[in-house]
Amino acid sequence: MMKKITLVCLFSIIMIMGLLLNVGTAKEVLHIYTAFDTEEAKYYIEAFEAETGIDVEWVRLSSGEVLARVEAEAKNPQASVWHAGSNTSHINAALKGLLEPYQPNTDFELSEILRAKDWAWTGFYTGAIGFVSNKNFLEKNNVPAPTSWSNLLHPAFKQNVAMAYPYTSGTAYTTYATLIQMIGLEKTLDWWEEFDKHSILQYTNSGTGCIPMVGLGEVAVGIAFSHDILAKGVNAGYPVVMTFPLEGTGYEVGGLSLIKGGPEPELGKKFIDWCFTKKAQDLFQKYCRLPVNPKATVGEGAITLDKIKLIDYDAIWAGEHKDELVAAWRDRIGK
Repeated sequence: MMKKITLVCLFSIIMIMGLLLNVGTAKEVLHIYTAFDTEEAKYYIEAFEAETGIDVEWVRLSSGEVLARVEAEAKNPQASVWHAGSNTSHINAALKGLLEPYQPNTDFELSEILRAKDWAWTGFYTGAIGFVSNKNFLEKNNVPAPTSWSNLLHPAFKQNVAMAYPYTSGTAYTTYATLIQMIGLEKTLDWWEEFDKHSILQYTNSGTGCIPMVGLGEVAVGIAFSHDILAKGVNAGYPVVMTFPLEGTGYEVGGLSLIKGGPEPELGKKFIDWCFTKKAQDLFQKYCRLPVNPKATVGEGAITLDKIKLIDYDAIWAGEHKDELVAAWRDRIGK
């Protein structure tokens, strides 16, 4: 009997020691939502994991979808970091009290355009809105690539344009907010109503969804960010050309945020810090994004903002008024 008790005690001790060892060696896990496309997000996240030894569990959603999920989970957050997506959505989330201010540890100064005043969000890349057109279509129909917003209403582009919904995509919302800031809400809705009826063949959930459609000749023209057009269109080997509206275009600051009440805030801060390092920012070369770290290398072929005519885009205003502007779009366009 004594021997049996001793064996049971010994087994218990071994089990307890095993549990303690597992606790001591268990990998840290960070949960994030990312607005990058799946392949691109995987590229950056795996680099972070390899460098830090921290595991990342992540879900890919468009920026509008991330905002909706973070808002729905406000009482029980399931992720610690919101990774990427136009800062207008991050600004809207901050307005709703969904983010935890955090000033990243960087070796360079972030300009005011790249951060919230209270550091509720920070910007870690930039890019401008452009047009992507199928070269074969242009040649066959003897029509030039659009270089104006009005060109999108050309008869050749009837039912031949694709872009994302402004309420699911930061790309499309930036496009919408750009036009509003150029000509006002009512004129924008008037123009968009005609654009929708005449030119739009399909809306997508993601801002990049239109690029392969254009590349494959399913539509003639798409509206997307320049870095996405280059990475997923031109550099992917599709017969496409990129142009910009000569009267001016808007741009995005890609955002990073610490989600309020997230399960791993300290790991989230480590991830945000890492995103601003030269090593991390150099990775943007593959996807043609414009880094904000002055020591980082800009990818070959990437179009810097100083080469494009930009409007004086007010991302703060666009973020603060997103709900009402999206509601106005849906009321008028009926999508």
